[in-house]
Amino acid sequence: MNKKILFLLIFAIILFSQQSLYAQVDREKVVMRDMIASQGAYYNYGEAGKVNIEVNIWGYAKFPGKYLIPKGTTVQDLISYAGGPTIDAFTNDIRLYRPKNDTLNIPKDEVISFNYNDLFWEKEIKSTNRKNITLLPGDILVLPGEPRKFFYDNAYLLISVLSALTSIAILIVSITRKN
Repeated sequence: MNKKILFLLIFAIILFSQQSLYAQVDREKVVMRDMIASQGAYYNYGEAGKVNIEVNIWGYAKFPGKYLIPKGTTVQDLISYAGGPTIDAFTNDIRLYRPKNDTLNIPKDEVISFNYNDLFWEKEIKSTNRKNITLLPGDILVLPGEPRKFFYDNAYLLISVLSALTSIAILIVSITRKN
């Protein structure tokens, strides 16, 4: 009788650990699919018969990549073309990198920082560091950020550990218990 219970418990532990492993693999597939979907690309918003320029948007935008846009496009326009910042973006530290360009009379590399945090998260506009700068050819808009952990991520780890500990406790109790 004890051998049957022991066998069933070991079988259950193996089964549950495999379920957890498959859940982790499925989650990794979803993350990988999202990463592939968010990789950079070339987007053409240029207008025929007008002067168009190429700029880049890097980082935590929904659609980062190289953009062909009409001359006169602003930073806000480019952010809109790129689908806006992701939830992981630091909207208080958006940067425009403008490389040196003798043709455009830009004598040295420039970095211009913007703070859009109050626009996204506050009830009142507080920042004056949000100029609507017109983009120039070769400009690179950078939306820095980092992946954020949410309750689900921590709960998933906690439940996995508790499940394994419970299974081990049940196994120990059933082995040591005398019938």
